[in-house]
Amino acid sequence: MKVEALDHINIITDDLDGTAEFYASLLGLERRDAPPPLTPQTATWMYDAQDRAIIHINSLDCPRTYDREITPGALTGALHHVALRLSGYDEMKARLDRRGADYQENLVAAIGLRQIFTADPNNILLELNFFGE
Repeated sequence: MKVEALDHINIITDDLDGTAEFYASLLGLERRDAPPPLTPQTATWMYDAQDRAIIHINSLDCPRTYDREITPGALTGALHHVALRLSGYDEMKARLDRRGADYQENLVAAIGLRQIFTADPNNILLELNFFGE
């Protein structure tokens, strides 16, 4: 047994369209309907350039196999942030600036890593990692 990759993250929100727009416009992800039995009114998946559904976005009333109480915009338990590896540091900063987004930058010089931290519309902290830029 081995871990091959992080498959996806799941976000429960009271703003399905706004959350999908955020990830489409900021990260260039493609929005598609989630597969049945989910419906376009309750779930959408965001696909990366390699055709992987890396972010699943569900409405509050979307059926869940493992259900628990969710409060959008509140702290997400022990989950501190979601880290994504990207390219195009300057383009990302420009996108965030155009949105008027709050963000912080960090440099980990020892490993050639530039980071941008920002929150999505549901107050989920994103760590955007750019190696070698």
